[in-house]
Amino acid sequence: MKKENSKLPSDLVLDIKTRLKTLSGQINGIVKMLDEGKDFEQINIQFKSIDKGIQKAHYLLLDEVYRKALAIGIVRAVDSCPGNCGNEGKIEYLRKEFPNLELSDLTNKLKEIQIIENRLKDFNEKKG
Repeated sequence: MKKENSKLPSDLVLDIKTRLKTLSGQINGIVKMLDEGKDFEQINIQFKSIDKGIQKAHYLLLDEVYRKALAIGIVRAVDSCPGNCGNEGKIEYLRKEFPNLELSDLTNKLKEIQIIENRLKDFNEKKG
């Protein structure tokens, strides 16, 4: 799939930056706890919290990027299919299901839309 060169939405950037600043504070807190010889369990709790926080920030980024890429792919497929391309059902299914897709489904749907885009390219080349 072609890489779209676009910026992330400013609200998403702000959210991720806020999360990362919080995580930075937590990391500094762990360093201090280690220096002070705090209990292993207290330190472990902080590590778990940081792990969850970084996973959430990463999830937000991936969800945005994959969802945007799939949306662009669906639009291209709809624009390329004149109504008799043989992929109408799959394109319509992806278009309708798009808002409900989980991040784990997005990568598979991106692969599917890429296959459809390639088929449509071949179809339109043969037709034209």
